[in-house]
Amino acid sequence: MMIIKEIAVNVNILNSRIKKCFFDKLQENGINITPEQYLVLDILWDKQPMSQQNIADVIQKDKNSVTKIIDSLEKKNLVKRSMDKKDRRINQIELTEEAYALQKITTQVAIEFMNGAIKGIEKQDLDTFVEVMRKLKNNLESE
Repeated sequence: MMIIKEIAVNVNILNSRIKKCFFDKLQENGINITPEQYLVLDILWDKQPMSQQNIADVIQKDKNSVTKIIDSLEKKNLVKRSMDKKDRRINQIELTEEAYALQKITTQVAIEFMNGAIKGIEKQDLDTFVEVMRKLKNNLESE
């Protein structure tokens, strides 16, 4: 297989596999969220409130996809929307107490999951992997 094709196929498979396995781990631990919902919560745990557009920019998803994620999190009472005081067209997304209650266990599950995923891989290889991914991302952003 050509290296270009092998990279594309393996990146796609790795992305799908990480999401599926992480979803399974969350469910096994009684955490009723998806990996995409976790990503939004994780961003908000670090910095909130944030506008839906800012969240979309950080996770590199279109605004409609983020709206669906926020809608799901709102139904689960994990986030709430509030109108921006300066611009009423903008929704600010804030965490609820229920979301804060999930933070410790969910973060622990995520860390354990990723530690399992990288088990047996040398730190130097991981550093190289991260650097190559960063270069790929930068190349794609400059196109």
